Amino acid sequence: MSDSKKRPWVLRFLSGLWDGINGLRRIVLNILFLFILIAFFAALIPKGQTPLSKDTALVVAPAGYLVDQLSAKDPFAQLMGGNDGQMETRLRDLQQAILRAKDDDNISAMVLDLGGMAGGISKLEELGQSIEAFKEKGKPVYAVGDYYSQSQYYLAAFADEIYLNPMGGVGVMGFAAYRNYYKDALDKLSINVHIFKVGQYKDFLEPYMRNDMSPASKEHNEQWLNQLWGHYTQRVEGLRGMESGSIDELINHLDVRLQESKGNTAQLALSTGFVDELLPRHLQLAKLQEKVGKNEKGDSYRGIDTAHYLALTEPAFQTKENKVGLIVASGTILDGEQPEGSIGGDTLAQLIQQAKKEQLKALVLRVDSGGGSAFASEIIRQQLLDLQEDIPVVVSMGSVAASGGYWISATSDEIWATPTTITGSIGVFGAFPTLEESLKHLGIHTDGLGTTALAGSMRVDRTLTPMAERVVQQGVEQVYEQFLDIAAEGRDSTPDAIHTIAQGRVWSGEQALENGLVDKLGGLNDAIAAAAEYADISDYDVLEIKRKLSPSEQFMQELANNLNAQATANPWVQPITQKMASWFSPVTAAIEELGNLNDPKGMYARCLACIAP
Repeated sequence: MSDSKKRPWVLRFLSGLWDGINGLRRIVLNILFLFILIAFFAALIPKGQTPLSKDTALVVAPAGYLVDQLSAKDPFAQLMGGNDGQMETRLRDLQQAILRAKDDDNISAMVLDLGGMAGGISKLEELGQSIEAFKEKGKPVYAVGDYYSQSQYYLAAFADEIYLNPMGGVGVMGFAAYRNYYKDALDKLSINVHIFKVGQYKDFLEPYMRNDMSPASKEHNEQWLNQLWGHYTQRVEGLRGMESGSIDELINHLDVRLQESKGNTAQLALSTGFVDELLPRHLQLAKLQEKVGKNEKGDSYRGIDTAHYLALTEPAFQTKENKVGLIVASGTILDGEQPEGSIGGDTLAQLIQQAKKEQLKALVLRVDSGGGSAFASEIIRQQLLDLQEDIPVVVSMGSVAASGGYWISATSDEIWATPTTITGSIGVFGAFPTLEESLKHLGIHTDGLGTTALAGSMRVDRTLTPMAERVVQQGVEQVYEQFLDIAAEGRDSTPDAIHTIAQGRVWSGEQALENGLVDKLGGLNDAIAAAAEYADISDYDVLEIKRKLSPSEQFMQELANNLNAQATANPWVQPITQKMASWFSPVTAAIEELGNLNDPKGMYARCLACIAP
């Protein structure tokens, strides 16, 4: 008799059931892998471009967050809802498409379909300025949507006509700065976070020190929040022909105004001038067909999305002799080499070295960063100074260029910021968590000896000695003095004068201009034009300098991009994973912030308000 027949029938049944489940699992995984391969190779197959017909609408439909630089993507994470559940659209791609289309006789109008977009006010304003340039050519812009979030509506306000679903609404609520604080949680876990900082307003580590926002933090955060909100309301009221102050009046009495509209948010949006017509989806489509014309099949309007339009109109190669270089520095500044979406001190320094070999006439550094490692920031700045011996360097600040983001910008030849850029935060901190109390609860103790008073003092399993604390604090103060010297040198000022507007205080772009921290207000295109003027050239190409990907990275990037497009077309893939990610985001954000503290000396120039509204 075989061994299998000797086993009890229950075991044989369970074994067979497991074999069946395991086989089914392999089949599903193989099918999934086959789908991924088919999707990838389909993306690589060259597709014939259909010539652009007359009277076509440019369809601007950003997916996810507007960014200056696309993050390095994990395709398998992308399949399950994207990196951290977030899709991204590059701002410059949208701007290039719009600015090309404004002079294209085949493009007669623009449609803003903003239902999948999120973004900060600074990038929205830059994109809005491109839309205004499009409208100046006499070409109309239409916005369509079921519902407009606050950021979506800011961009929709640039349209000539805004259509809203009768079941929808406009979610303009105001700006806020709330976050989680972990002091009680750290106490319960017996984790000691030793804090060292300079600057009354340097509040990045407050969540680990307190259970609430300090009065100093509230003071300076209130200033820039009100500045940005004032810009939002004045811009929208101007674009929509509303009375000054009408948006604040509506929001602050929303319950009463909504009651007057019998709870109908769409009707309230119409009666207050936020939208022009209430139309369900099929009538929105019919309206666009009336305005733009029907497509060949007759089932939609005649339009082309920005990605296809860029591919169709992309020049074969750059022909102009003069070139202005563009490097994007986006994300937290970390030591060493880092992928896109973060700023590696070594990675960015290598790109700047590469720029020196390109025979450029000037360089624009686009900074979109709340800072990070002071050591990495200085590595980058020194490399920029070396380049400045040959060509001018102009900085364009994006949504945020604060702390380390300001450090790397300070000594450039000229600094441009948008009115709503978050900048400043000139301050330094150090942080060192120790787990000696946590380990004691687990029955783990640390003992031994060292040859000096500092030997073994910087261990996470030992209490930080008073002498070690004094040494670290002195180091933080020295780096702060260095930061003041750098800012004073770049701003043609004095360390004492910079100190009065520093101490970690955050400023909006408009306030930074008043305080002399930036030179001019404008977007990336303005900074590029300024760099060309510095170089005394008028006819030039813009050369983007990027990290060269390995063949395997190119494969994974193409695969991720294709899966991202599939997820955009099939949004049912993402909601569950996004919801699960949101449940744990407060904890994961705290862990990620501490995990990003990789400066060799433990000194950081980073701001708490590094995500602009």
